[in-house]
Amino acid sequence: MIAIINMWNPMAVGIGSILITAFLLGMIHGVTPDEHTWPITFSYAVSSYSTKKGMKKGFLFSLAFTIQRAILAELGYFGLVNFLKSENANDVIYLIVGIVMAISGYLMVKKGQSVHMHFLGSKFYHKLGHVDEDNNKNHSEDISDLKSYMPLIHGFIAGWGLGAFALIILTVLAPGMHSAWLAWIPGAFFGLGTMVIQVIAGGLFGSISKLKGLTETDIKTVALKTSFRTLKWGGLAFVAAGAFGLAFPKMASFSVSTGIHIHNLSSLGIPIILVMLIVPIIGVGGLIIEIKRLTKSDKTDVTSGEPNHSDKLFLAK
Repeated sequence: MIAIINMWNPMAVGIGSILITAFLLGMIHGVTPDEHTWPITFSYAVSSYSTKKGMKKGFLFSLAFTIQRAILAELGYFGLVNFLKSENANDVIYLIVGIVMAISGYLMVKKGQSVHMHFLGSKFYHKLGHVDEDNNKNHSEDISDLKSYMPLIHGFIAGWGLGAFALIILTVLAPGMHSAWLAWIPGAFFGLGTMVIQVIAGGLFGSISKLKGLTETDIKTVALKTSFRTLKWGGLAFVAAGAFGLAFPKMASFSVSTGIHIHNLSSLGIPIILVMLIVPIIGVGGLIIEIKRLTKSDKTDVTSGEPNHSDKLFLAK
């Protein structure tokens, strides 16, 4: 059994071992720094500013990803996805993923600007959750999080990126089922393994903005701002990576071997750079900066006696 369940170079020996291998590979895919999961899960989950909602975002993303991987496995069984093995296929996926991320960020900006323009001529500044004195209407819901279908769309698109895990599904696991009726199952099990990790990660990302013990209003402001910036700059990073790969394919494929026999950790290249740039630097780094800025603003307001505007709608700036 130990020889069969080989996560580095798996073999298709029996349906049971194939499904176990697919599920475990999915978990490895979810827990290792993968550019098709971490940045997207973080971007959406952090905006939820709660563990439960963050887990929901992780579930929705990985649900669409699971469906996509099942379809990929079935198509691969019939040899209908060879176009994904072309030199520039992954760069095109980067472009599409980046554009969708940027659009998601734009939708947040557009929503915020509509609120801002509404109050542009008002002498009253607008706070989250406060009542507008002009028409006695609460507009806090005007900046509600992005719709649930956005993680679904993103999960389905991101799944078409062809890396080591997808190749294993296409060349080993799906063909090993020896039936067109069953070929999709390894892809689905791989997605379910990824789902387990992404739901956990979504919960962690969703609760990260509460670490400083901020008020609910402050948490919402910081979380939405962090999500907006991660989607915008992360999307641009994906677009830049895709464009660079299309223009300079040889340079983009350069990587340095780490000697670690774990997929996603075996080499350092553009995929790892994207993950590190978007999640720790743009995402977590931006979150820390916003929390510090908010707490510093609160202290300044207390000592100066001036009204505290730190929880003003961030997109109005």
